[in-house]
Amino acid sequence: MIKVGYIGLGIMGKSMARNILKNGYPLVVHNRSVQPVKELVAEGAKRANSPKEVARQVDVVFTNLPDSPDVELVALGPQGILEGAHPDLIFVDNSTIKPETARLIAKRLGEKGVLCLDAPVSGGDVGAREGTLSIMVGGQQEAVEKVMPVFNCMGKSITHVGDAGAGQVAKAANQIMVAAQMTAMAELLVFARKTGADPKKVIEAIRGGAAQCWTLDVKPPRLFEGIRTPGFKAHMQLKDLGIVLDTAREYNLPLPATAVNTQLFAAMVAMGMGELDNSAVIGIIENLADIELLDG
Repeated sequence: MIKVGYIGLGIMGKSMARNILKNGYPLVVHNRSVQPVKELVAEGAKRANSPKEVARQVDVVFTNLPDSPDVELVALGPQGILEGAHPDLIFVDNSTIKPETARLIAKRLGEKGVLCLDAPVSGGDVGAREGTLSIMVGGQQEAVEKVMPVFNCMGKSITHVGDAGAGQVAKAANQIMVAAQMTAMAELLVFARKTGADPKKVIEAIRGGAAQCWTLDVKPPRLFEGIRTPGFKAHMQLKDLGIVLDTAREYNLPLPATAVNTQLFAAMVAMGMGELDNSAVIGIIENLADIELLDG
């Protein structure tokens, strides 16, 4: 059976690693903070003290880290995966990072014979726990085929988008749509509330038509209960939108709506709401409209 390593055991990574373990794969884990490592070791995983040590022991090593510099450091830096690389190792990154960083890492690890996949995910903490994530994959077909049984432990929709970096391009496109949906939902809820209609009834009315989407299915019930905890944190949404705009600048590509949505999430973070769910961007719209969704 394939030996698997997982590095980065945050909200998403810990659940994804746990699902790999539950499906019977030998698992080696590493994380900067020790508590999630202890939890998974208690469930049967093995602890490693560095990314290098993980890579040496496994056939496939996954990472799930906050941003491009973190992945580059773990993959290519001191005591990193590159130092522990061996023939037939496959590197899979579940983080959301810049496409160009994914391509750089694939090139450097490829020089040591490592096959690389950039495989960011969508579906939030619920999808990570339930193993129902959407996984967008860039890299060699050979590596996709070898890792597919492990992907199936984590997700229900696995799409090989193209060569190295293509998975990250797909995730960036996903985040353009997610931000647009969150801000549009915030605007329509505040619009309904300010103009005297019942926001719950408005959602009920429009979900059966062209406006139907995952965001309207999942987020309004939580907002109506006053729940604005993550989910997917707003500061991570802002980070992802930064990747989108940085990449757009590299290609001289105008994204005016995304630029405005990025400003709204930047305002959230500036106002101390970065740890809230990305749907809590409604707080910015409430502030501008001088009304609260749950008033009265």
